[in-house]
Amino acid sequence: MTVLRQFARNRGALIGLAILLAVVAVAMVGPWWFPQSPWRMAGRPFLAPGANERFLLGTDALGRDVAAGLVHGARVSLGIGLVSTAAALLIGVPLGALAGYAGGIVDDLAMRFTELFQTIPSFALAIVLVAILQPSIGSIVLAIALVSWPPVTRLVRGEVLSLRSRDYVLAARTLGQSTTRIVFGVVLPNTVAPIIVMASLMVASAILLESALSFLGLGDPNLMTWGYMIGAGRTRLIDAWWISFFPGLAIFLTVLALNLVGEGLSDALNPRLARER
Repeated sequence: MTVLRQFARNRGALIGLAILLAVVAVAMVGPWWFPQSPWRMAGRPFLAPGANERFLLGTDALGRDVAAGLVHGARVSLGIGLVSTAAALLIGVPLGALAGYAGGIVDDLAMRFTELFQTIPSFALAIVLVAILQPSIGSIVLAIALVSWPPVTRLVRGEVLSLRSRDYVLAARTLGQSTTRIVFGVVLPNTVAPIIVMASLMVASAILLESALSFLGLGDPNLMTWGYMIGAGRTRLIDAWWISFFPGLAIFLTVLALNLVGEGLSDALNPRLARER
């Protein structure tokens, strides 16, 4: 309850949570509002917002409903962000915990392996992976996960290094508990707070990365995404600004909301840092 009260005191976090809940609600119930495929040509091309009561946000160059694309794209963008973040955590958390607890040569090898990935620009590596594997939702999730796990590994390693000499860890060793049980049952539960904060920020980064890939034409050709919509309207920004503006606004609000929630979680889970700020 203390964490919830601390979170509720942060106005920015509450605003971010409200925006995020609205986006999630749209992603969940939106397809019932727009049951037709977002790829369907529903009206005359380049209808401006409000020009027709059927198309509140207008239509694009092929007569597709921009509002329908936004709604269906919300589900895709949020889904990719969540799944790729979960995959990155599954890679980074165990590796970081192993490196931090074992130390020595195991730690050195794990960190050198992590640094190998960090020497390559994340966006460039994601482009190469998606291009090699062919653009699909699976290859996009895999590429984002593979470029996102190194910071998680470093974070968990640092936390485990600070926890492995605590009294309760030494007591678990004295009782003869196995290394696996100590790491996953004693040490890792005490690193949950910073992992949750980082995960919220990773979802935002994943959404941006997926949007950038779709903008470049490396998105799943069978799925409507916000990045694809921005890319489809980039050549008509002067006379048909709404095609790119509304999906861009959706990305901006979603990423802003996730960052505000992440900051609120950081303050709530680390009250000492909040007081220092």
